[in-house]
Formats: sequence, structure tokens, C-alpha cells
Amino acid sequence: MLVCEKCGLVHSEKHIDQGPEWRAFDSDQKKKRTRTGAPMTYMIHDKGLSTMIDWKNRDIFGKEISAKIRGQIYRLRKWQSRIRVSDATERNLTFALSELDRMASNLDLQKNLRECSAKIYRDAVEAHLIRGRSIEGVAAASLYAACRMYKVPRTLNEIADVARVNKKEIGRSYRFISKELELNLNPTKPMDFLTRFVSELGLSTQCHKMAKKVIKMAEIRGLTSGRGPTGVCAAAIYAASILTDERRTQRIIAKVSQVTEVTVRNRFQELIENLDLGINKK
Repeated sequence: MLVCEKCGLVHSEKHIDQGPEWRAFDSDQKKKRTRTGAPMTYMIHDKGLSTMIDWKNRDIFGKEISAKIRGQIYRLRKWQSRIRVSDATERNLTFALSELDRMASNLDLQKNLRECSAKIYRDAVEAHLIRGRSIEGVAAASLYAACRMYKVPRTLNEIADVARVNKKEIGRSYRFISKELELNLNPTKPMDFLTRFVSELGLSTQCHKMAKKVIKMAEIRGLTSGRGPTGVCAAAIYAASILTDERRTQRIIAKVSQVTEVTVRNRFQELIENLDLGINKK
């Protein structure tokens, strides 16, 4: 029965529970009692729907199988692996998705973002956008696009550090697939990087709030237009660290935000010249 908590209206009676009829109190119980396989995933070339032959040489009762049967199972495994990857498209997907998983693991990205990047890459393959471009470049561009889509602050430099291609190729591939697939992604803003940079610099909540206030003031005055978001964010953090007496050097802030000290200095000068922050001009 479904009942409204506020007014007591009975929405429906004899409601069918779509969940399992069993209960589990930990992950081991859940794994033992479930009667279905792993969920479908875009991170495997066949979406995880094909049959897998276990690598253990034991039967259903846990006893070791004989040498004769072991040879037959070995041949079955070999043919099964060949059948799963049967043509060039599947080989392409297998390599690209393994690259995506490797890069996402190095960047410590969550599962839903990995699935999104794999879906973007699959869409690019179906639209024949891979031809004439490296698999690694399009895979890295798909991962960057997924980061932008989920508003996870990762710069092109960070993607290039874990990818096997340079930043220029990733940027070119990203612009191409974004246009062709009509992803319509909004530009990154300084605010997207703020929480991460403040955390890595070990600054307080008060400094975080002050930097956020500085960025909002800069956006109102149009100081963020035409400038790199990481540079503006770094300058706002530097200004906030001065105002809250939690000073961090420009070198440390530049290293965390992956910009040059000159960029931090220039953006900082623009902030104190155009905003009333109470910081003396040097």
C-alpha cells in the first residue's frame, strides 16, 4: 500500500514489490543470495552480456577436475576468448575501453563517469568519428567530455598526463566529437575547481568561503571572461589566503592549479585593481 505521509491519501493498494524476496545484511550475503549475473556495463565491449568461463580448475562441488577435462576446459576458454572479440570493431572497443578504465583509475574517477565516457566513445564509433584519429586520443577526449558533463574538475593537462597522447591531440579530438555528437557542454568556470584546489592546499572553510566570494565578485565585474578558469581560481584562492591570514605562496598555488606563477600574479593584480578587496597594490 502506498500512502501519502502528509495528508494520508491512499495512492494504491496491493502494491507489488519489485525488489528481491530475500534480505542481505552485508555484501557477502548479497553476493550469495542473488540469482542474477552482473549488471550491464558499457565498460566491456560486449556490455558484459556474453558467457564467461571461470579460470579455476574445479567443478561445481569445489573438487579439482582431472587432467583430461582440464585440457578440454583450456581449449574452451581459448575459443571463448576468440569468439568474444570477433571483428575489428570489437577489437577497437576492447582496447579503447581498457584505456578508458586505466586513465579513469589513475584519475580516481567514479563508476558512473566511466560509464558515461564509454557511452560517448561508443557513440563516436557508431557515428564513424574514429577514422583518421588515434584510439587513445578519442578515448581521452571522451573521458574529458564526461568530466565536463558531470562537472568533475579535471583539466586537459591532467588528462594528458595519464593519456598516451599529447594535450593538443586530445583537445582537437574533444572539439570534433563534441561538435559532431552535439554534446552542448558548458564552458568550465573557476568555481568548478575551487573546492578541489582548496582541499589540496589544506585551507580552511573560511578561506573557501572568501575565495568563493572573490570569484563571484570577479564574475559580476566580467573579470573571468576570456581568461582561463584555473588561473582565476588560483588568483582568488591566493587573495583569500591573504585575507584570512592563511598565506600560501604563489608557487604552491600555481603547482596545485597547474598554471604558471606569472598567470597567478597577473590574475591577482587584475583582482586587486578592479575589486575592493582591502589588499594593498604592489
